[in-house]
Amino acid sequence: MTHTIAGGRPAGDRLLGRAREIAQAEMARLLARTPASARLFERAARTLPFGVVSSFQKMQPYPIYVRHGRGSRIWDQDGGEYLDFHCGFGAMMAGHAHPRIVEAIREAATGGTHFAVTTEAAVEFAEEICRRFSLDMLRFTNSGTEATMDAIRVARAATGRDVVCKIEGSYHGHHDSVMFSIVPNADLMGGRDRPGTAPVSRGMVKDAAKYIEVVPFNAAGHLERVFQERGGEIACLILEPAMMNVGIILPRPGYLQSVRELCTRFGVVLIFDEVKTGFTIAPGGATERFGVRPDLVCLAKAMAGGLPAAAFGGREDLMRLIERGVSQMGTYNGNPLVSRVGLVQLREVLTADAYRHLARLGARLASGCQTAIDRAGIPAHTVDLGAKGCVSYRPAPMRDYRDFLDTRPELFAASYPWLLNRGIFMTPGDEEQWTLSVQHSEPDVDRYVEVFGEFCAALGG
Repeated sequence: MTHTIAGGRPAGDRLLGRAREIAQAEMARLLARTPASARLFERAARTLPFGVVSSFQKMQPYPIYVRHGRGSRIWDQDGGEYLDFHCGFGAMMAGHAHPRIVEAIREAATGGTHFAVTTEAAVEFAEEICRRFSLDMLRFTNSGTEATMDAIRVARAATGRDVVCKIEGSYHGHHDSVMFSIVPNADLMGGRDRPGTAPVSRGMVKDAAKYIEVVPFNAAGHLERVFQERGGEIACLILEPAMMNVGIILPRPGYLQSVRELCTRFGVVLIFDEVKTGFTIAPGGATERFGVRPDLVCLAKAMAGGLPAAAFGGREDLMRLIERGVSQMGTYNGNPLVSRVGLVQLREVLTADAYRHLARLGARLASGCQTAIDRAGIPAHTVDLGAKGCVSYRPAPMRDYRDFLDTRPELFAASYPWLLNRGIFMTPGDEEQWTLSVQHSEPDVDRYVEVFGEFCAALGG
């Protein structure tokens, strides 16, 4: 990912020059050892735009194509082996081919993979999710995009209002209601007092921007002013309670509580987008970890062992609107295969012991990386949040998206091929995070720290 720095900053010529040297050398090495991925890209590009099944997966000049995975490891088309800290953008908390997940898939498949009729497994799956997140009711979907789309529809029906309020720089799926202000460059941002609302995709309804209001993260005072001005038009505020489209930005103490109070006061439906935080940072996600209960929660990714599962749910009075004219449908919603595997994951894989294991590994990984950063004098910091964590190339923790614009993407661009060439598979953008699985071990984490430490030494030396 590239982004433009607002206002300019010292270039740090030596550090950035060294980063470019490393990136060039390591990328040449990466391309030399992945000819099978290059060939598959040429084939895929004839059928799939960008040669991938989702635009998030595109890379220059081509992505690494994965052949298979087991435990905490994956193998690419050329047979290269990696420790996987990408984990399918956070979906693979069980790790790859977890024996109990494989067994659950087999058990469910022998009884039929789809009926378009509600099964007991779907009911049990819904009950378990509601228990973890203190939800009154929920409905299943098949992706995080569908979950946020449906939650916003319910909020609009409940309030009779049309405007969606969202956080500057956040991603909430690729439907028109929220395809604004997603990692915007400086020339599209507007001022801090009124962030811009430029759309990020062609083909959107031309006047869609009048139904969006963008506010910064960690700024309850700004949100209050917006609600005072437009509260009568705003149906909902949708936000990630820990912002994860920019590495990781934690909520400041009291921020989420203030947001909750403001939404209640102005009659705005509060929607937590927990597509990334749900199940990964606590058994009940950010709702549990930060102790703030929204009106609706959107979930996906880590729900069902890598199968396509998602849901949204919350207050009964809001969810009952589906019985009173709010359309929410999907042939594959609550699919029996997905439901059975999801139930096994939540009850048998993501146990209390598993979360303790993930917490230990996350703290070990973040502290090890921070030690390497400090030793080499790299302008970066780490964040540890359960199974999630990241390195952000900025010395101090961030408070909002505009702080993210002060990071140094050139340093990430050097680290990415360096890690790949030494068997560490990570997400391909500096806005993403690592994800740990229950099948990762202390030696796996120590290997990541070792490789990252060598990178920091090479960069800072």
